[in-house]
Amino acid sequence: MTAPPPVLTVSHLAITFHQYERGLRRRTVTPVVDMSLTARAGEIVAVVGASGAGKSLIGLATMGLLPPNAEEHGTISFHGAPVTPAARRALAGREMTLLPQSGTYLDPLARVGAQLKRAARLAGLPDPEGAALAVLERRGLPPQTRRLFPHQLSGGMTRRILFGIATISQPALVFADEPTPGLHPTSVTEVLADIRHLADSGSAVVLVTHDIDQALTVADAVVVCHAGRTIEEATPDQFTGDGSALGHPYSQALWQALPTHGFRLIHDPAALADEVPR
Repeated sequence: MTAPPPVLTVSHLAITFHQYERGLRRRTVTPVVDMSLTARAGEIVAVVGASGAGKSLIGLATMGLLPPNAEEHGTISFHGAPVTPAARRALAGREMTLLPQSGTYLDPLARVGAQLKRAARLAGLPDPEGAALAVLERRGLPPQTRRLFPHQLSGGMTRRILFGIATISQPALVFADEPTPGLHPTSVTEVLADIRHLADSGSAVVLVTHDIDQALTVADAVVVCHAGRTIEEATPDQFTGDGSALGHPYSQALWQALPTHGFRLIHDPAALADEVPR
């Protein structure tokens, strides 16, 4: 069976931040050194790695949302064509969307209905009011939810609203940035089921997560990141046993460090970093 063409291709992405300290003293930080991934329609690509690996920055770059002090190198392509940061910002909210990890992305001073309608307008939908009500119905929330402010929502309701906003335009690409931390295991299962359904409906999904075990239940491919680099792209079935089916020592160590797989700590991550291809 022929694989569908890529929706998103990130090739050798590097991101540097220029910062100023004590007046005019300039400092540069490069949290993303060399990252690559490919996401296709109908597939979930899980991006895993330790905190600080630069995973979430891929999403901000993809949406054209990096701050002004960021310098980007490499290529990001959408449907096979390279797109500039400005072009990506124009696509954001329409053909590509971000599913954030926190309810703080909601405007605390705007009612839920207003925020849903704004998302519908940004997506170019002809009936924002109808689209907002349809989102609430799809997410199992009563119509009166649109009159609530974010602080009046429960955690589960907030998650559903964020998911509804991210998918209101039926985007070709969804970047889900750590959508499950802090959730009850039942809620985690529900979120991942929603993301799987999203991919099965035709979207390409990039899922950034620390929860490798749970991600493996829905992912089609797994990209392992370390120290700002992509070090391996694996299939879910390679994450088994002692991890020896994985190709890179860091991927194996990351797998073995999970409590359910021996909880062997990575004592010297610097030594493993030396084995990351430059």
